[in-house]
Amino acid sequence: MQIEITNRPAASVARLELGVQENVTCEVGAMIAMTTGITVETTTRNKGGGGGILKGLKRMFAGESFFLNQFTAQQAGQHLIIGPNLLGDIVHHRQSGGSMIVQGSSWLASGPGIEIDATWAGFSQALFGGEGIFWVKCTGTGDLLLNSFGAIYEVDVQDQYVVDTGHIVAFEDTLQFKIGAAGKSWIGSFLGGEGLVCKFSGRGKLYCQSHNPPSLGKRLGPRLKPK
Repeated sequence: MQIEITNRPAASVARLELGVQENVTCEVGAMIAMTTGITVETTTRNKGGGGGILKGLKRMFAGESFFLNQFTAQQAGQHLIIGPNLLGDIVHHRQSGGSMIVQGSSWLASGPGIEIDATWAGFSQALFGGEGIFWVKCTGTGDLLLNSFGAIYEVDVQDQYVVDTGHIVAFEDTLQFKIGAAGKSWIGSFLGGEGLVCKFSGRGKLYCQSHNPPSLGKRLGPRLKPK
């Protein structure tokens, strides 16, 4: 599978070139256009994976769809164009073993070598971090496409790194993090508008987004007229 990402970073789309019997699993509603030699199957599990209904339910708790769409090329020279629901960026992560932990709604598509599941965030992390109880867990070897609200930037964490809770897209499971105050005191952090942050430690790759939907909602909400 060959992947080309265009229109970055504000309105990114991904063009996937598929050979005969090559397939890709995508978030429901991600398809923009495709050639006629591609078939699509809607299911609760990624191709070759297990779990079925249980994994579908876990994905719903993680902020993704219960169903997945699997696109398979039946002829040579086929292509599929996909994009996220929100305006923003797409990044292609080539995974070679291990797991990538992805925030809800940021998983867009993956190749057949990636198993898609959900993982428990921990009650305290979910309660104070605002990212939900479950996250999407992508394990294996292959192509992984992530999307964001705004631009995506990549960080190779070597020791420690601090990110606002609403700006995390994904991180390798070799990283650990704790929720804490941005400043020296909780009161100062909230009065300064920074609030809660994720304090990462260890070594691994981290993807962050330049904007986040909750902040946009807070700005737009008071200006919208009631129905």
